[in-house]
Amino acid sequence: MIVTLIVAAEISWWLVLGLALSTRYLLRRRRASTALLIGLPVVDLALYVLTVLNLRGGAEASWMHALAASYVGFSVGYGPSLVAWADRHFLHRFAGGPKPPPAPKYGPERTAHEWRIAKRTVVSAAITLGLISLLVPLSAGSAHFAAFAQWYWRLGITAVVNVIVAGCFTIWPKQPPGPETSEKSETAETSETAETS
Repeated sequence: MIVTLIVAAEISWWLVLGLALSTRYLLRRRRASTALLIGLPVVDLALYVLTVLNLRGGAEASWMHALAASYVGFSVGYGPSLVAWADRHFLHRFAGGPKPPPAPKYGPERTAHEWRIAKRTVVSAAITLGLISLLVPLSAGSAHFAAFAQWYWRLGITAVVNVIVAGCFTIWPKQPPGPETSEKSETAETSETAETS
């Protein structure tokens, strides 16, 4: 049952987002669109409440219940950026908006980009860990911390790795290819063309 709830929540989340963006840009009803966007966290909250009810109903605590909590944590941490990404692409494709710029690849912009990802990951992990921990007292004795122990390690490692990656970009910022690299690539392309012909 819990798998069905997670899949239903995922589909519902994207359907609500698509409906909200369609209402905003195709029907030009911004207030209605905003009201629909408010429904996104409602979907997340409903999934968590149903997960708790599933445990209180006697279901054995498993990694699927932790996955439902992690889905909510991910939506909170990454949800706003996902909505902004979808908004930019929907505006460009269906409402004549500008083409969304690609993610930065080099320099301080790339470093800032990596730190934004790290921040979202840490927030997602922290919220997920809190929600998983709450499953224990909310489940009326059906869940125990031991059932979710692996998730604490996995989420902690994921958050630490993201912070380390962002730190590496801070210490060693990725630089754009210099003139020498460009000349080498052009020479290689010329050589390949000559060999082919």
